[in-house]
Amino acid sequence: MDKLKIGVVGLGWVAQVYHLPVLKKMSDLEIVAICDHDKGKAKSVGEKFGVSKIYTDYEEMLISTELNAVDICTPTDLHKSMSIAALQAGLDVFVERPIARSYEEARDISEAVTKNKRNFMVGMNNRFRPDMMLLKSIIENGEIGNIFYVKAGWIKKLSSNNPWVTQKEKSGGGVFLDLGLTVLDTLLWSFNFPSVKRVSAVTYNHTTKSVEDSCIAFFETLNGATMMLETSWSFQAAADSFYCDIFGSKGSVQLSPLRINKFMGENFVSVTPTKMDTQQNLMKKSYENELRHFVNAARGLHLVTSTAQEAVQRMKVVEAVYKSAKIQKEVLLK
Repeated sequence: MDKLKIGVVGLGWVAQVYHLPVLKKMSDLEIVAICDHDKGKAKSVGEKFGVSKIYTDYEEMLISTELNAVDICTPTDLHKSMSIAALQAGLDVFVERPIARSYEEARDISEAVTKNKRNFMVGMNNRFRPDMMLLKSIIENGEIGNIFYVKAGWIKKLSSNNPWVTQKEKSGGGVFLDLGLTVLDTLLWSFNFPSVKRVSAVTYNHTTKSVEDSCIAFFETLNGATMMLETSWSFQAAADSFYCDIFGSKGSVQLSPLRINKFMGENFVSVTPTKMDTQQNLMKKSYENELRHFVNAARGLHLVTSTAQEAVQRMKVVEAVYKSAKIQKEVLLK
């Protein structure tokens, strides 16, 4: 393969701010086509990024353009149909999180991946943050001992960029599916995917109607660790925040910013790196690392991570969160 030929579908803010600029800089990749239902937007984005093949119909793009892969950045309700169509066309697929609106939709996509034997990656860019990758290596090396408690959260004002996220028929859920799933996935990935044993959750609707705008959830894993996650679009906080406090038997790690404390001999000391990137740079690098990983996997250089199979398991936990909040009881997972 000379250059990987990719088509980008859905030209909202995440595509314009992160995906297209990152992909455009890759010398071993060519953005062959872009697609959006808004023809005017597609035309202006095409002119900005030097892409001449513009489509408003996804299926027409698949039929009319020679591609190796597609990058799907559309609202979640389109993920299943677009992903399966691309897989059946013999293409590798990158789809932004979440993989789908429900466990059933995620399972259907996963089955299509297995049947068509293509690379399929779900966008979980927090896994590719440099500070998060360092955190994972610290945990894997046993530097803070056995993990027993995690407190994490993502508090973010609701953006006007994606109004569809508050429409359940398009998004599938509210703030937990938007932000909480990302935090949960990152934590479970950091601990090498322990199975979740039980879930207890509460949701609130202060500023939204069909979906929740705040969620507090408690998880227990089969290996005995407990996790408390809070996510909200409506907390009356002074500023947006993302944090993750992980406590082990020999030390602790916190984000963000990154802080590492552990026992060295009989002394409990800080071993925090003296210099770290700004949050803006960390976010930018997470997308650069993530999309490079997908492109390299599509070129056959390594296996893909953040697979459809992993996403199916995360969606099973997501549905347990929503069930617990609905019935106001703890939910046990098989």
